[in-house]
Amino acid sequence: MPEDFDDPEGNDNLEQPPPFFPYDDSTPEREPGNMGELVEVQIEGVFAAENGGQISRFVLVSDGERKLPIQIGPFEAQAIQLVLENTRPDRPMTHDLFKNVLDRFEAVIDRVVIDDFWNTIYYAKLYVKSSKEEFEIDARPSDAIALAVRFDAPILVSEGILDQAIEG
Repeated sequence: MPEDFDDPEGNDNLEQPPPFFPYDDSTPEREPGNMGELVEVQIEGVFAAENGGQISRFVLVSDGERKLPIQIGPFEAQAIQLVLENTRPDRPMTHDLFKNVLDRFEAVIDRVVIDDFWNTIYYAKLYVKSSKEEFEIDARPSDAIALAVRFDAPILVSEGILDQAIEG
């Protein structure tokens, strides 16, 4: 337990992470920027790649010319792939549950926007529309795409992000 922890350097301050902890306080705070006009993309597929024994999963979106691979987790990959294959699990998965809740409140995902990229991370927003209002919700791109396919909502990506994908 914490009281049994013997720091090899003799430091008893458990309020600070140990020196080996991968935390760098020098990373500047994210400032959302304008990455250009929004372009509608289509999902080309969900893919897995093995590298050194590690499996990485990607959803590939494209505007017809430019392709953008977005790394996603295994659960989100499955959630997207099930819808693309018109497969329905016996019980609702988390994204299905979220859709059921929005359906119950007579709200829909109007569109998904991936409009920022910072420090190797893409940022997305869900635009939820009800009869009374529209509001924006911050989301991971993988979750946003998993919901977009359930609502048949368009996925929009900033021009600058698509251009960076070509350069990178």
